[in-house]
Amino acid sequence: MVKGTKEETKNQTVFISKDDEYLFAQGTHYQIYKKLGAHVSLEEGKKGVYFAVWAPNAASVHVIGSFNGWDETKHKMKRLGPGGIYALFIPGVKTGELYKFLITTPAGEKHYKADPYANYAEYRPGTASKIVDLSAIKWTDQTWMEERAKKDMNKEPVAIYECHIGSWMKHPDGSDGYYNYREFADRFVEYLKEMKYTHVELMGIAEHPFDGSWGYQVTGYYAPTSRHGDPQDFAYLVNKLHKNKIGVILDWVPAHFPRDAHGLSEFDGTCLYEHPDKRLGEHPDWGTKIFNYGKTEVKNFLLANALFWLEEFHIDGLRVDAVASMLYLDYGKKDGQWVANKYGGNQNLEAIEFFKHFNSVIHGAYPGVMTIAEESTAWPKVTAPVEEDGLGFSFKWNMGWMHDFCEYMKLDPLFKKNNHYALTFAMSYNTSENYILPLSHDEVVHLKCSMVNKMPGYQIDKYANLRVGYTYMFGHAGKKLLFMGQEFGQEREWSEARELDWFLLDEPLNQGMQTYVKELLRLYVSNPAWYENDNNWKGFEWVNCNDADRSIYSFLRKSEDGKKKFLFVLNMTPIEREAYQVGVDGKKKCKLILNSDEK
Repeated sequence: MVKGTKEETKNQTVFISKDDEYLFAQGTHYQIYKKLGAHVSLEEGKKGVYFAVWAPNAASVHVIGSFNGWDETKHKMKRLGPGGIYALFIPGVKTGELYKFLITTPAGEKHYKADPYANYAEYRPGTASKIVDLSAIKWTDQTWMEERAKKDMNKEPVAIYECHIGSWMKHPDGSDGYYNYREFADRFVEYLKEMKYTHVELMGIAEHPFDGSWGYQVTGYYAPTSRHGDPQDFAYLVNKLHKNKIGVILDWVPAHFPRDAHGLSEFDGTCLYEHPDKRLGEHPDWGTKIFNYGKTEVKNFLLANALFWLEEFHIDGLRVDAVASMLYLDYGKKDGQWVANKYGGNQNLEAIEFFKHFNSVIHGAYPGVMTIAEESTAWPKVTAPVEEDGLGFSFKWNMGWMHDFCEYMKLDPLFKKNNHYALTFAMSYNTSENYILPLSHDEVVHLKCSMVNKMPGYQIDKYANLRVGYTYMFGHAGKKLLFMGQEFGQEREWSEARELDWFLLDEPLNQGMQTYVKELLRLYVSNPAWYENDNNWKGFEWVNCNDADRSIYSFLRKSEDGKKKFLFVLNMTPIEREAYQVGVDGKKKCKLILNSDEK
């Protein structure tokens, strides 16, 4: 692939060559999205749109749309070769038009399908695809992109604000309360700058039909959701974030897709994208379809999609959802609901190969881009290099740390001394992977309570507990992730249907929480000792990890050269310890820089 270039289509003929067909069949056409789908093209002096779709088991394929009155007979596509790609140039078609592919099966059944490679979709509940020209997008983030390519993110501060755009703040006049990407950008960037976050992780950007899926049941893998505007609007958001030195991470969902009739399910009348064996092709718990990772064209669809977001929208990282469900053949399944691999094990060998391919290509073509695995088991070498038989991810969410932290923080102070190990255990395996410490949306939904309401005690105790808990998180080795609202003590569970409870910032406890998190973030990003050695013992040292009776933890974070040190002393119970002593280097003088009890 040619990195950093854009194929201009305004005055160029788009067509699918024999080489395109060959590479796609091999699973290595990393820019197939520039050929399949709908692209503005020029043929014999006439401007129009070139349509192409992969439907190898179809009897026929027609393009239907607003430009031909949805006529099911007018624009029949031509099959190009044995690979099953159909294509057709239609002169006079313009951007903004709606379209679908009408796929007729050998049995005469008709399937009305959205374009799997469409870059824009009709606003839900509409399900048609929409023609758009991405070459019209203009970027002004060259400095950011050049600097990103030089960075080793393990040595950089990574403080992520996980955000669901539709519920961060509701528009008083917008459709369904949604802000346009541009309006959102103007409000959002200022907030992130003020708080000192380094990255934002955006949930639910790829097009999806159901709001309640939060974007984790995707029908339009190549389209930013039209809930907030068109692709140019989304590019404006990314560009503005980059201009303000804030990186953009997207949730990416290659583990499964929904059964919606207009989506990928039984696309050409057969199990084209999903595995035909239900034991391999369906998630019984989720009611969704599983991609067939052994089929080269399906792997190509997913690999090219990851690269599409990096190339066309300058995305800085992909957080891969539900990695464990891909790695284990028996994930969420009972006996008889899954099939062992050729060696009799439960490892999905095709998914393992897919991840190695995915990470090798991304890290080779886009240095500085992060790939992040949401992997909830003890699978080894998730972030080890592919050359060392690792999966090759940049980072792994530390789900074990998250679970131990939440369970410990919920405890009544009387019981904390018997669970002291919960906050020390994660450092015993910290060097096994490159970790991100996540307090994500998953921890504040489905009756799990908000972060502040997980805490024991009266209201004032809850906020004091959370302040010291966040201090432990920011001091602990590992990059950081907080879900929106947690920074100011959102008291209700999160719901995608309403905005965050910004009115709470009129309350002293919530305003104080926001101020405290802002100060933690400021200290974090401005002191390399807090982040440059997250994946080794050089940057972390326990002072006392055994004071269980008083539930006090003390540790050091140290700079690369060991000269700058920060001492964290964390009292996890609401009992004052006025005469408490902590051992420090006798040659050094300590200065208090942050106290979570200060008014």
